[in-house]
Amino acid sequence: MEKWSLMTITVLLALTVRWTVSLGSYSGAGKPPMYGDYEAQRHWQEVTYNLPIRQWYFNTSDNNLLYWGLDYPPLTAYHSFVCAYIAKLINPDWIALHTSRGYESQPHKLFMRTTVFVADLLVYIPAVILYCFSLKETSTKKKASICALCILLYPGLILIDHGHFQYPLSLGFALWGVLYLSYDWDLLGSVAFCLALNYKQMELYHSLPFFCYLLGKCFKKGLKGKGLVLLTKIAGTVVVCFAVCWLPFCTDMEQIMQVLRRLFPIDRGLFEACMFSSPPPRLANVWCSLSVLIKIKNIVSPQTQLKLSFAVTFLSLLPTCIKLTLQPSLRGFKFALVSCALSFFLFSFQVHEKSILLVSIPVCLIINEIPFMATWFLLVSTFSMLPLLLKDGLLLAYAVTMLAFLSACVASFSIFEKTSAEDLQLKPFSLSLKGHVSWFKSFPKIVRSLFLLSVTLMGILSLVSAAVHPPQRLPDLFPVSVSIISCLHFLLFLVYFNVVILWDSKNSRSQKKIS
Repeated sequence: MEKWSLMTITVLLALTVRWTVSLGSYSGAGKPPMYGDYEAQRHWQEVTYNLPIRQWYFNTSDNNLLYWGLDYPPLTAYHSFVCAYIAKLINPDWIALHTSRGYESQPHKLFMRTTVFVADLLVYIPAVILYCFSLKETSTKKKASICALCILLYPGLILIDHGHFQYPLSLGFALWGVLYLSYDWDLLGSVAFCLALNYKQMELYHSLPFFCYLLGKCFKKGLKGKGLVLLTKIAGTVVVCFAVCWLPFCTDMEQIMQVLRRLFPIDRGLFEACMFSSPPPRLANVWCSLSVLIKIKNIVSPQTQLKLSFAVTFLSLLPTCIKLTLQPSLRGFKFALVSCALSFFLFSFQVHEKSILLVSIPVCLIINEIPFMATWFLLVSTFSMLPLLLKDGLLLAYAVTMLAFLSACVASFSIFEKTSAEDLQLKPFSLSLKGHVSWFKSFPKIVRSLFLLSVTLMGILSLVSAAVHPPQRLPDLFPVSVSIISCLHFLLFLVYFNVVILWDSKNSRSQKKIS
């Protein structure tokens, strides 16, 4: 009873923060003609309710794909249809074909915010709670509640879902997949991840760790016995899940191909407008940061960009995937989710600022193991979205949620006391450097100093971005600075997570449980 009372308080606090943030502005409010993501979600409800399924992804007189055309997988469309059905019962004007474009009112805002709130409450938050109770490190009721509180107070997801406007369903389904795999319910885990992937194609960021972990388990069980049976079951489950999700679009090949073209719009250009554009982009990945100095768009053809992006992304995540396949462990799987998603974010194409959430949620899953580094990363990930948040008028919510999250992590995990090589999971790596690197003894002090310097820099740049007008000659000085500083952080984090994974000796010991 006590554990649920503690957890109830945690959930109520998290819901209060979410609802308070949702009372503010949202993406594109009062900014015609395209408005923003809020209008995109409303428009998808209009399209899915009023048009037959065969027209959802096609450009027609009733469905102008240049105006927020559907570009997510079928589950997003089905979810939009369900929301539209409820909206129709409340006020048909909200989703009236053509005439509802750009519709804005307080009752409609309340409805839209409530749909996000309900999705959070039904899918994402329960997964977080059950995940925290499943951890061995949080076996006590108090520790589980503390861990859940820190995860649920992560400002990046709150600000994007309940401020900017987005649904947490794909990340929630992915989290359910991790939870099921932690209990060795591999088929349920496969179903959950298939739902995540069929809700948003960006879940491909997590696909390789899921694939490699399950394949590694099958190898360990033996591909001539139990392993082959498990592999067959998983493959069958995945095929059935995809078949059910895509069934209405399987009437002919052109339907399927059109949906795929909308999901992967290569013809828009490898990096879309946000990647190698002028003025400089506001995205904290490698290609955008390099484009400030080197105009890659002007010197590299689109086909070469595609090949270069694919090659660098593949090479950056290859060591982690090989290690996970050969030595599958739940711990290695969670760290691989972080490393692979971060590689995709830094080096892949058609990336959005919000894609950093695909890295942040796996980092939340290991906050109990490396609280100092996880807290640091989650602060940087939210900071990297600052230009987007300022554009949406979310400065106050950004400042308050960042301070609340940092305070919760400091109070809950005593993060400044957990900076030793062992606490940072770098003990095996430090032993391999013994006698070669003399400064490793003062490593905890160095790490704490770097953290304080990083937080100070983020605070100053956040304040300057909000209060100071940039020079006329450099109008994008502050957003570009945010992007470059965040990118440098992410590159260092990528090195760190790969070192932890590749030098991890716990993985090999935990294999015995699987085999």
